[in-house]
Formats: sequence, C-alpha cells, structure tokens
Amino acid sequence: MLTLSVLQRQNLKARAHPLNPTVIIGNAGLTSSVLEEISRSLKSHELIKIRVMSGDREARDAMLLEICEKLDAAPVQHIGKILVVYQPQGEEPEKKPAKRKGKLLTKKQLGSR
Repeated sequence: MLTLSVLQRQNLKARAHPLNPTVIIGNAGLTSSVLEEISRSLKSHELIKIRVMSGDREARDAMLLEICEKLDAAPVQHIGKILVVYQPQGEEPEKKPAKRKGKLLTKKQLGSR
C-alpha cells in the first residue's frame, strides 16, 4: 500500500472533488470482479471515487484498506459512503512544444490585422 504526504493528499482531494464515482460496490461486497473493475479504472484514470452501498462504517474502512493493499494503491479520502483511491501510473515522456514556423509578429503588426 502506498503512503502519501499531507500535501499530496490535499492536492489529490482537490482533484477528486469534481469527480463522480466510477465504481459502485453493492450489497455483495468487494468481489473479485469489482476489484478487477477498480483496477481497470485506476489504470485509465489514476484517481477514482468509489461508492459503497454498505451502511457499516467499519466494513467500508476494511474495504478501503483491502482495495489499497491488493492493488498497491493509496487511500486518499473516506467521507460517508464515498472512497477516493489513487494509484500513480508510469510517467509519460514530456511533450516538446511545437516549433513555430516563420517570424513572430510585433505588436504593431498584430494591431494592423
């Protein structure tokens, strides 16, 4: 299970705020197919919200820990029935800015357009 610093956790909470839950864990609990779906979602999104239909807080805490341990992810937040989980993906190479063709225009030239 990954651990996050306080600053990293705050940034991830801010990123997760506008997200909608991508996975819903029903009354059957955390099954292998649900874990596979969470894994797929984490691979494509890195940061996801999970809605748990269970009314038991301790069960939701246990599910969050189990998800993070099995998928090597980090727990970000647990508010009510919503769990936020983060799994960093490999760094993509930085894209180089596109080269401009020709000369840059001056303010005078831009104003005459």
